[in-house]
Amino acid sequence: MANNHGNTPAAWTGVSVALLGFAVGSVGLMLDPINMVVFWVGLALAVGAFFLFLVLAKMGLHEEKH
Repeated sequence: MANNHGNTPAAWTGVSVALLGFAVGSVGLMLDPINMVVFWVGLALAVGAFFLFLVLAKMGLHEEKH
């Protein structure tokens, strides 16, 4: 395992956006009637967080500072 254990800007940003996506999707499912548009927006945010992480990692934001 890496020495930084995910304590990088790329990891924090990816996890934060994924958490926001799950929260938005959950709200969409809790509305009465269920709002599938809000759910799918949340799901897109959650999946997009992975690609955001990859872009930030390629930019060098997932490396340990020396």
